[in-house]
Amino acid sequence: MTATILVADDDAAIRTVLNQALTRAGYDVRITSNAATLWRWISAGEGDLVVTDVIMPDENAFDLLPRIKKARPDLPVLVMSAQNTFMTAIKASEKGAYDYLPKPFDLTELIAIIGRALAEPKKKPARLDDDTQDGMPLVGRSAAMQEIYRVLARLMQTDLTLMITGESGTGKELVARALHDYGKRRNGPFVAINMAAIPRDLIESELFGHEKGAFTGAQTRSTGRFEQAEGGTLFLDEIGDMPMDAQTRLLRVLQQGEYTTVGGRTPIRTDVRIVAATNKDLKQSINQGLFREDLYYRLNVVPLRLPPLRDRAEDIPDLVRHFIQQGEKEGLDPKRFDQEALEVLKSYSWPGNVRELENVVRRLMALYPQDVISREIVDQELRSDISDSPIAKAGVPSGPMTIAQAVEENMRTYFAGFGDSLPPSGLYERVLTEVEYPLILAALTATRGNQIKAADLLGLNRNTLRKKIRELGVSVYRSSRSA
Repeated sequence: MTATILVADDDAAIRTVLNQALTRAGYDVRITSNAATLWRWISAGEGDLVVTDVIMPDENAFDLLPRIKKARPDLPVLVMSAQNTFMTAIKASEKGAYDYLPKPFDLTELIAIIGRALAEPKKKPARLDDDTQDGMPLVGRSAAMQEIYRVLARLMQTDLTLMITGESGTGKELVARALHDYGKRRNGPFVAINMAAIPRDLIESELFGHEKGAFTGAQTRSTGRFEQAEGGTLFLDEIGDMPMDAQTRLLRVLQQGEYTTVGGRTPIRTDVRIVAATNKDLKQSINQGLFREDLYYRLNVVPLRLPPLRDRAEDIPDLVRHFIQQGEKEGLDPKRFDQEALEVLKSYSWPGNVRELENVVRRLMALYPQDVISREIVDQELRSDISDSPIAKAGVPSGPMTIAQAVEENMRTYFAGFGDSLPPSGLYERVLTEVEYPLILAALTATRGNQIKAADLLGLNRNTLRKKIRELGVSVYRSSRSA
């Protein structure tokens, strides 16, 4: 039998588009502009799936959803919204929606989701209390952030292990905290450990604890991060810097759900959710013998890559407002950025990503008495960041950023991420290895995927370039004109 789709949206254009697309896909479609009619159809037992906007003239879909799930728990509901925030995606999941689509949406994706929903209707877990909706842990309305919100919303009520990748400063720990704070383990502890900030010979003790006398200086028994995170979430940041011995012990925990303390003999059962993060290419580390392949697949159950800020520049105004609100709560004077100043921020490359943007906003709030931050102020501040660098002081010509300036700026941000600590040893070789991927990707992008031109630009033999593309897993750029 042909499935019937109930569509509710107060926008006549969207109703028309959905009616035409779903009818062509072979469905019977009933459309309405209000929640009252939608509820009447649902309560009468009509429809096999619902597609509804959140905001309608007579009722919010999030208020209607609990009634729908109570009356017809197996009826899949797809929620659409132009309020494309993290909390919208989370609330849709908590209220029992099958899925959430930000507007504007892709019709092909919508029809694919409808097909899956009709084939496998799913009941969502009970929602969180309404008071958990306060606050905004993640900020941004770009397409890239929308996909992250949707993935997180699906993971909230699971214990699946998550691997977060992305450049330094993109917010990996913030995502891990959001997953914990809004998930099933929110009443347990959230414990974070940065592998790159701990001496390598102490990582096992930090993770698993140690017994008295286990090694020189172990005067008493010490609890490890696994024990501290019991019943909650353990965030393993910079997992790529974990030494091999500790990797082996971590693999045992993931496989068997138990560990022993350093110097201990009795296995300890553990109940923690693991979220790992790295700014490295772990597959490349595996090829170099620096990371266990079996551990990688245990950790990479659900991969989530965070985009650099330069790839979601449209989120910068929202982020700036968010950081201003945070600064005001901490006692800084209220500020406002004019439109030209925001455009300057949007055009900047942000090698330090969201963390660097936050630092700039706080600095401007603290150091400038003006109520409105102008383009001139932002220009001056961003130029000073570069001009104060050792390379600039050494006489590198002004104008477009040189390669040396770009590397220096990124390294300053990298070192700043460790606070008073130092990065792990072997930095020289690591930088040389890790720079290959973005360098080759940039060359391919600049030449629109033309490998002959890219090889010439890089000064490489074409066969050498092809080999490196395969080894590094570089996605070859394709322009829309060449498709």
